[in-house]
Amino acid sequence: MADAAAPRRITRRTFLGWWLASLMTATVITGLLPILVFFWPAPPKGQKKGPINIALQTPINQLQDGDAVKFDAPRNPNSAFIMADGGGDNAPGELAFGGFVVKNQGKVSVFAINCSHLGCSVALNKDARTFDCPCHGSRFHLDGTVLRGPAPVPLSHLAWKQGANPGDIEVEGIVLGF
Repeated sequence: MADAAAPRRITRRTFLGWWLASLMTATVITGLLPILVFFWPAPPKGQKKGPINIALQTPINQLQDGDAVKFDAPRNPNSAFIMADGGGDNAPGELAFGGFVVKNQGKVSVFAINCSHLGCSVALNKDARTFDCPCHGSRFHLDGTVLRGPAPVPLSHLAWKQGANPGDIEVEGIVLGF
């Protein structure tokens, strides 16, 4: 009974093993902590998500079928719109700095200005009633679907709702804080 209560002696081998293990753990933690900042960076000061109010040149109720109105993200404060869906270069959650409100077959849609091929800004071709990408020649129907590639997927939608005035819309976006 007295032998069970006696303290156990730590051998030199056990002590050196624990000492080396703690030294290696401290070295690894010291090396990894600065790298982890790049995996989980702090958001920039002043950055916040929320609806961005946009005043359109032509109110939605005055758009004719086949018309589109271009709008840009506010520059003061520096803002961007968050893409709701998409593929190719336009993944959901990516940012767009402009868009189009389109009335096509009685339905109003809001698209990001970015081409789904490599992200160039598309332009409205009023004569052909298409969105054309000047960089690589992609063309899109007014409903956002691909008419001619190399764009692999349709234009991305932007989440929006009607604003307080007929000429205003609120688009889901982010104030970038710089």
